[in-house]
Amino acid sequence: MFWRWLKQENSSSPTTNGRYRHGNDHLIELRQVIKTYQNAAGSFAALKGVDLRVDRGEFVAVIGKSGSGKSTLINMVTGIDRPSSGEVLVGDTAIHTLTEGQMAVWRGRTLGIIFQFFQLLPTLTVVENVMLPMDFCDMWTPRERHTRAMRLLEQVDLTDHANKLPSALSGGQQQRAAIARALANDPPILVADEPTGNLDSKTAESVVQLFEQLVQEGKTIMMVTHDTDLARRATRSVIVADGEIINQYVAQALSKLSMDQLAKVMRQVKLRSYHPGETILTHGEQADTFYIVTKGAVLITLHHPDGQEIVVARLTSGEYFGEAGLLQGGTRMATVHADPDLGVEVVLLHQDEFHTLLGESESTRQELDRVMQQRLAAQAAMRD
Repeated sequence: MFWRWLKQENSSSPTTNGRYRHGNDHLIELRQVIKTYQNAAGSFAALKGVDLRVDRGEFVAVIGKSGSGKSTLINMVTGIDRPSSGEVLVGDTAIHTLTEGQMAVWRGRTLGIIFQFFQLLPTLTVVENVMLPMDFCDMWTPRERHTRAMRLLEQVDLTDHANKLPSALSGGQQQRAAIARALANDPPILVADEPTGNLDSKTAESVVQLFEQLVQEGKTIMMVTHDTDLARRATRSVIVADGEIINQYVAQALSKLSMDQLAKVMRQVKLRSYHPGETILTHGEQADTFYIVTKGAVLITLHHPDGQEIVVARLTSGEYFGEAGLLQGGTRMATVHADPDLGVEVVLLHQDEFHTLLGESESTRQELDRVMQQRLAAQAAMRD
């Protein structure tokens, strides 16, 4: 009965209508997840209404300062910790509803977890460590387990060390052994918590290359890291600050801000959608809002002296507009329309909050001014 439940619940592929059992469209979905801890000083909110979606085959880096909530976020996905409220859906499984026994078996078959400090059992050989998850989940015969473990060790270039104890291996070799162990049951998802934190740069590079290879082979990887250079190797980054997820396109547009400043901006912005072709800004009107594109695109248009309207730019996710009128304290200098095919989704920052932000970040002011001057020069050239 239990194994029949597990087979039904453990699917990593959506059904024919493109949705999973609990209505999720994505392999991993967190819906309004709140996690509150109680301590002697009172309650502490580690996660504050987090929404997150990860699709199959993505390589997602989760970044943030120490104490930002990024490890708590990962613990929600792995089931190591449970939300105080909200839903955590992985494939066809609502993992926040599982018992501890169901959780352990589900985790063993669905996830491969890679820790910063390797967590290899010191009294078992390397090959025995890799076989351990197969034993726990009763997968494959004993002979097949050994054959599979050796194949995985070959994949991470450790066959010559299979019968050694972990203490005889270097840090990089132990991490590669831990990756082989994480792959033991062929899980669809790998979760890595600071996997290169204790490795030198050369060894860290080899680990990341292995992750990239696994993604190409169809694995989904979520990796916690504080290394921004490493995060750029992922297909996208999820930034966590003060228990909240920062929109990646807001972070891209305002790249000079600190994590704390980005978290403040995210609490101030408002989301708005415009239909295809809809006018967002009109030349000559009073400037009062700053916009960042988060989905779709916009067309920036100017009125040519001969009466024609000409398109001078097309802005997509992570780009912004509306800064010129605000920086110069006047009226709009162009007209902006939502893309006629895609429409657009933007976040809006009111002028008072915009100017407060620039007062707190001179580097952001300088960057916006630089982009504005480039745009004005380009627009003048197109008019001519």
